[in-house]
Amino acid sequence: MELILPPGVTLGQFDRALAAFRTVVGDEWVLDTDQDRTTYMDAYALGDGHSHVASAAVAPANVEEVQALVRLANEHGIPLWPVGRGKNLGYGHASPRVSGTVVMDLGRMNKIIDVDEKFAHALIEPGVGFFDLYNHLKDNNIPLWMSVPGNAWGSVIGNALERGIGYTPFGDHTDTLCGMEVVLPQGELIRTGMGAMAGNKAWQHYQHGFGPDWAQMFVQSNFGVVTKAGLWMQPEPEMSAVVQIHLPKFEDIGWAVDALAELRRRDVIQHNVVFGNYLHDASVFSQRSDWYDGPGAIPDDVSQQIIDHYGIGWWTMTLRLFGYEGTVKSHMQVMRDLIEPKLGKPLEFKEWRQGDPIENSARGIPTVLPLQIVNWHGGRGGHMGFSPVMPPDGTLALKQASKMKSRFEEFGLDYYTSFTMGRRHISNVNLLIYNRDDEDMITRSRALFKTLIKDSAEAGYAEYRTHPEFMGDISATFDFNDHALWRLNERLKDALDPKGIMAPGKNGITAKWQREA
Repeated sequence: MELILPPGVTLGQFDRALAAFRTVVGDEWVLDTDQDRTTYMDAYALGDGHSHVASAAVAPANVEEVQALVRLANEHGIPLWPVGRGKNLGYGHASPRVSGTVVMDLGRMNKIIDVDEKFAHALIEPGVGFFDLYNHLKDNNIPLWMSVPGNAWGSVIGNALERGIGYTPFGDHTDTLCGMEVVLPQGELIRTGMGAMAGNKAWQHYQHGFGPDWAQMFVQSNFGVVTKAGLWMQPEPEMSAVVQIHLPKFEDIGWAVDALAELRRRDVIQHNVVFGNYLHDASVFSQRSDWYDGPGAIPDDVSQQIIDHYGIGWWTMTLRLFGYEGTVKSHMQVMRDLIEPKLGKPLEFKEWRQGDPIENSARGIPTVLPLQIVNWHGGRGGHMGFSPVMPPDGTLALKQASKMKSRFEEFGLDYYTSFTMGRRHISNVNLLIYNRDDEDMITRSRALFKTLIKDSAEAGYAEYRTHPEFMGDISATFDFNDHALWRLNERLKDALDPKGIMAPGKNGITAKWQREA
């Protein structure tokens, strides 16, 4: 991949900056070959990905090196794009919003600094992945459970900072963060919450501090580099139970959302629930050509063939219960009373108790199997998520699903969707699955994404997370009072990062000189 310089930076300026970076991390950890630049490109990009290309990467080993690199970046005017492990697949991988930005790869900072079994928390660095933490707990017989996302290849901290989710009571990953250490855009080091007091013993116990709580400022922002974070985990329960439910009809999403939302509000269900359509199974265990090789979206009769073959429903959801045995048993009965009359058959729970094989439990176990979906069309596969946030209302969910399905069919793409239920909301996660080598499919996918942004804004919904290509489009939909929130973010950016060196353009936020340019 040929060199693309950062905006406004000369080749001489760039070379001097990399030479300065080498004095901090050594020659080995300044990565500026064509192969390096290709490595940090988005593996799932719509098309060739050349609109979001790093000029180089630099990999610090500790917080002191992060501080030194940030100061040098200011001195030389070189923008940085921090990533934990660079596995944010479907949301840009490790590629920067603005081409020419230098990726700051924090993967070498992978220490599990502390795990406190009694109080169920850990202190970790951003290079710690889900498999790393899971294996640490398992290998050391620590009776704590962690939450993992569907694709568990990435960084625990990085996923939490992007508002990623899992499927246990600690599945809202941002909410599990407790106490951060952050390098600000000019190199100053701070700690949030109780960590702002040197030697404070409650840093991982209490999420706030004294005065304003700035922790959320570093979530989905470009206001700093998180170099450590506390993480709350779940003490191993006495019992868990799991049941998978198949809803046979497209229209069943309506009553199911209403029923499960009620159980979620009352904490009978304590985890994020995913209602996924039949393609969740078909795209992992088969390819599209096994079922249909014609033009346009998969016809409904072929969809039914897939459903019948796998013995699944139009929608499938998995419910999990955790806690003391008496509590789990009583909640199982509550679920039966509410769901079985609608379903027309009994719920079949798989029960687990301490001492049973852990694979039979509802514990979060890392996997990358869901990434198999990118092989659905063949070629160089990719996917991208469009995920507006909605009220947890069954009528609205059915209306949304009908609208999304018709849009996917209009653009000739297979309708892969799910509704993920949180505490008081649902996220409608629509995945565009495509073959990057099919230029027409890429054109249609990009056009569909733009249309979905417009449709959702008109319906009163917005995304909570998006790919770098669409960050400006999504931030523009938050338009209350002439985009007052956007303007506030820009004022903060100008105060903290006047040279705009920290992740320029992330979620639509840029420094003043970049906006003017």
